[in-house]
Amino acid sequence: MTRTTPRIKRIYEPADPADGFRVLVDRLWPRGVSKARADLGLWLKEIAPSTELRTWWHHDPTEWTEFTTRYRAELDQNPAVGELLDILDSHPVVTLLYGAHDPALNQAVALRDYLAGPPASDP
Repeated sequence: MTRTTPRIKRIYEPADPADGFRVLVDRLWPRGVSKARADLGLWLKEIAPSTELRTWWHHDPTEWTEFTTRYRAELDQNPAVGELLDILDSHPVVTLLYGAHDPALNQAVALRDYLAGPPASDP
């Protein structure tokens, strides 16, 4: 069986049946979003970056590469990765939800890339 590659979506966007199994990957609950509106399958806050890493990064785009390196190191030691892999194996569509403003530089993107395998090395 081929593992599902997760989709990524901002939690402030409306839920859609096409999202499949929805997993919030933020450590903190997003402001202004009710549990009903979130329409989650799971809130996997344990997979989010540590509080220390999140506060260090503070969504600074100039620190994205260092953030992803540090986050990957945390994920290498995180048992919640196994839980997420089981979810990806058991659902045809999985959407990772995040609350950050930037759709390109956020922990859900880093997590999806981590799940895809090791980063490409420079030639």
